[in-house]
Order: sequence, then C-alpha cells, then structure tokens
Amino acid sequence: MDATATVTPFSTLIRTASHEQHTEAETSTFMSDLLGGRLGVDAYTRYTEQLWFVYRALEEGAEALRDDPVAGPFIQPELMRSTELERDLAHLRGADWREVVEPLPATAAYAARVAECARTWPAGYIAHHYTRYLGDLSGGQIIRDKAEKTWGFERKGDGVRFYVFEEITNPAAFKRGYRELLDAVNADDLEKQRIIEECKRAFALNTAVFRELGEVFPLSA
Repeated sequence: MDATATVTPFSTLIRTASHEQHTEAETSTFMSDLLGGRLGVDAYTRYTEQLWFVYRALEEGAEALRDDPVAGPFIQPELMRSTELERDLAHLRGADWREVVEPLPATAAYAARVAECARTWPAGYIAHHYTRYLGDLSGGQIIRDKAEKTWGFERKGDGVRFYVFEEITNPAAFKRGYRELLDAVNADDLEKQRIIEECKRAFALNTAVFRELGEVFPLSA
C-alpha cells in the first residue's frame, strides 16, 4: 500500500480534495455581492429560505441515522439548525412564512440528494453533513457579521440565529473533534473515496443554488 495513504488523515484528504469546489462556492457572484453589501435584505431572506429546505432534509434524515455505525457518531444535537432557521424566517418573512417560502430548482435538487443519501447511503450523508455544518461554524460567522452590519440585525439575534451555535462554546475544539470523527470513520479506502466524491458533489449542488440566486438577484449593470 502507498505509505502516504496510511498516514494522511481522512479529514485532510477530504478537505484538500474538495478545495477547488469549496472555493468556487465561496466566491460565487451572488455570495460576493451579498457579502459586499450590494444586495438588499430580500436577497439575504431568499438565501435563508433556501437553507431551510436543505437543513430540513439533513435533520429529518438525521433522526433515522442516530444508531447507524457509520453516520451515527456525526449526529450531534448541538449542530442542529432547523429551529434557528425557522425563527429567522419568522422574523424575516412573518408568522406565515411557511406559506410563502419556495425552493429554487437547484435547492430542490440539493435537498433531494441529501434526503436520498440519508435514506440509502449513510456514508454519503456524512459528506453533506461535513460540507454544511463545518462551513457554518467557520465561514458562516463572516456572513453573520456582515448581515448584522449591513441590515441592522441585533447581534446574534433574530435574523441571524442560524449562524449562532449557542451550545458550542469552543468552536475550534468542536471542529477538532469533528475532524477526529472523520479520521475514524467506519469505511474502507474505496468508500472513503466515494465520500470525497460526494463531498465535491455537495459543493457543486450548493454552487448551483448560488447561481440561481444570482439570476434572481442580478446587480443592474
């Protein structure tokens, strides 16, 4: 066996292998415009709606995976975001928000893939879990800070609660523990490679959502 394959932690492999897709998602035109303060709160609201559909799929799927030998260790209640997203949407859209939110086609495809993995392929579910939650703990804090400054949300209050992990007091330590879970994942090398490919797919699905949001909220020339 190749010596490097035995010594490179899986968490490192998955991060480096998906770096290109990760960068593409982070630097999308929509996200650049949003973080640059060039879009209104309606664009932020629409983005938050799309997140809700994806996290609903992630967290409904989590219930059935708690005792799964592969995905089970990753199902941690302090990560769950649906309740916070629903509070944010009630603030942004009003009490009847459920009647007006609608997934973009790319969002529906993304949520369907998450649900499919949760139902049929626990290792694939891990790829989606990793790309979303670790991203929220890291880059998500930049979005929260920008949203508070740009649209005047109360610090860590309604409208940005999605980005506030109240039960995680030390994000750096939590992320370290998460990477240790990845390194110890109950999968052989072939399955690990499939997880990496699904991770790339997750970023591509996310980028497609950004692309469609960019079409809904183009900056006037």
